[in-house]
Amino acid sequence: MDVRTPDPESSGWMSEDDLELIRRRIPIIYVEAIPVRVDEAGRVEHIGLLLRATNDGMITRSFVSGRVHYGETVRGALMRHLEKDLGSMAFPQVPIDLSPFTIGEFSPLPMTDLYDERQHAVALEYIVPVTGECAPRQDALEVTWVTPEEAKDPDLLEELEGGRGKILRTALGYLGAW
Repeated sequence: MDVRTPDPESSGWMSEDDLELIRRRIPIIYVEAIPVRVDEAGRVEHIGLLLRATNDGMITRSFVSGRVHYGETVRGALMRHLEKDLGSMAFPQVPIDLSPFTIGEFSPLPMTDLYDERQHAVALEYIVPVTGECAPRQDALEVTWVTPEEAKDPDLLEELEGGRGKILRTALGYLGAW
């Protein structure tokens, strides 16, 4: 759940110093989305995982992810981050009911499976079908599409940053694919 390049058009953006101060004091709300491709019957055929470069030069896999800005709706944040990470032609099908399939709580202390050294963060986790072409932008280098069976690979699950392999396992269970 890395916050990277600021969006100068967004009124919800904070300076790096303000964000750092807040991160040390209160949990931050995030949305995360796992893009999927579905067949005509609504069965998941492929799961999209982002390949990212971290601030320290590591290459890792992750989900569409980002903060909910002050005054922004969860739907608005989800749409903004889907477009930011997948491009404007991804055509996400955000559900009418915005109940997440799970909630990820990331600790700044390595005491849980989900870890973010910068902050205590709470992420609302969504599975979002996309029907268009994905062209990653900003810090996302590419979208890798894997089948639900390939997503079970322990090595792939380990590549997901911050313990997100646990969230992907939960998503596969939610989809009836584990």
